[in-house]
Amino acid sequence: MKAMILAAGRGERLRPLTDSLPKPLVNVAGKPLIEYHLEKLASIGVTHVVINQAWLGHKLPEILGDGSRWGLLISYSEETTALETAGGIKQALTLLDDKPFLVINGDIFIDHLPTLALAYEQVSQGYADAFLWLVDNPEHHPQGDFAIAMQGQLSLNSQQQFTYSGIGIYHPQLFSNLPTGKQALGPLLKQSIAKQRVYGEHFNGYWCDVGTLERLEQLQSRLLTQG
Repeated sequence: MKAMILAAGRGERLRPLTDSLPKPLVNVAGKPLIEYHLEKLASIGVTHVVINQAWLGHKLPEILGDGSRWGLLISYSEETTALETAGGIKQALTLLDDKPFLVINGDIFIDHLPTLALAYEQVSQGYADAFLWLVDNPEHHPQGDFAIAMQGQLSLNSQQQFTYSGIGIYHPQLFSNLPTGKQALGPLLKQSIAKQRVYGEHFNGYWCDVGTLERLEQLQSRLLTQG
């Protein structure tokens, strides 16, 4: 299975750090945030990772190279302007082939990857367009995004909603009819959820959306405390 790390965002709330670096290259406890993802992906046997790039994107290959230091092949999908999540994935499909792939937001931190095998099978066998991992709603997103209904189907029609973690397995067919250019992921997912084509589960591991300087400091303290 191939993986894609979304790394094209501007990171306004992490300024001034992101004035000179793409958000996923911000240093956390001694190394760039994105390196934690690369290490975890390599540890579960992923061999090919696609990274999209826009804001100061040239710095990603300068620092990460071809991925060989992690036993990976890294391909880069360059966006002249940020295409948002769905648009960035759509552009990168030629690098991801025709099988389901894992997508991870480049600005989150997790202590471990979820178990992927059953989710991948569900998507690859055509039962779902996507499989998403959801987390408890953080303080900055109390309303959540989606609910988990019967047999793991995701729903928009429940008061008990969870937050999308930024980790999911997607079938390329979900993006096949999407116009090229700037496209948000939320509306596309909601359309597919309405057709009962998206499944998911709750992720119980540590998760942090590293979107502000305050949350970056909290993550840094956690990692340094753990040693």
